[in-house]
Amino acid sequence: MAQKIIIDTDPGQDDAVAILLALASPDAVEVLGITCVAGNVPLPLTARNARMVCELAGRPDIAVFAGCDRPLQRPLVTAEHVHGKTGLDGIDLPEPRMPLQDRHAVDFLIETLRREPAGSVTLVPIGPLTNIATAMERAPDIVPRIGRIVLMGGAYFEVGNITPAAEFNIHVDPEAAARVFASGVELTVVPLDVTHKALTTRQRVEAFSAMPGKIGPAVASWTDFFERFDKQKYGSEGAPLHDPCTIAWLIEPGLFDGRFINVEIETEGRFTAGMTVADWWRVTDRAPNATFLRDMDADGFFALLHDRLARL
Repeated sequence: MAQKIIIDTDPGQDDAVAILLALASPDAVEVLGITCVAGNVPLPLTARNARMVCELAGRPDIAVFAGCDRPLQRPLVTAEHVHGKTGLDGIDLPEPRMPLQDRHAVDFLIETLRREPAGSVTLVPIGPLTNIATAMERAPDIVPRIGRIVLMGGAYFEVGNITPAAEFNIHVDPEAAARVFASGVELTVVPLDVTHKALTTRQRVEAFSAMPGKIGPAVASWTDFFERFDKQKYGSEGAPLHDPCTIAWLIEPGLFDGRFINVEIETEGRFTAGMTVADWWRVTDRAPNATFLRDMDADGFFALLHDRLARL
């Protein structure tokens, strides 16, 4: 039976690919809705982009909700330098015709978690954790009802990609991340340590480009756009395709490997705010609170992605 999920997102080209992978996999995941948050670009653009991606996939029936337009306590940091001014630069898509839902994303999260059987809904945040933390604070009764949270964020061995110590999603709203990591909900963390192995090499991009229909060429165009930044920064042959790794883990967890460890979020450090302090070597007595992934089968991941996207 398909796992019920809510994708919480700030699209972003890699967020868009994650949404497409989920919508292409109804046998594995049932998308109850998509909640949008400010992150890669401001909220009006993330809500627009999510609907554009749903329409690209032929799924205008998916409910999309706009959520928090700023972090809990900090000014918003965005990433147009990576994703372009729209967040989905790289291909021209028509303006969305499907409506944005009139409920706030946080209200949708709370109502859905109260309505669905306890433990049956997985949250998949692939942007800053502001919406999730706000829902937990506003309605503490939903916390034990969450089945698990599978999030893209953080780093340990790969350190930071927006500061020397912090990964972007956690850096944007570390206070929200701290609340989520302290919630007691079962967490699976997909950090840069994994996603930096999911590289969009030229051969992989060309395979997407050669797919029939609209989906593969769109993915190729997006990756061609945003990989320029990471190739220059890291000197790698491609760019990390971060966010789809969360959906891939839900579909085929055997592609990944990690440890159940303690992960704390630094909120006060002068140079380290937003750092995920992962006790990989278990040198403290802090209780484990997250399955922190470190390795993946990149070829298997791209084979899964190619196979699933070809179904749309």
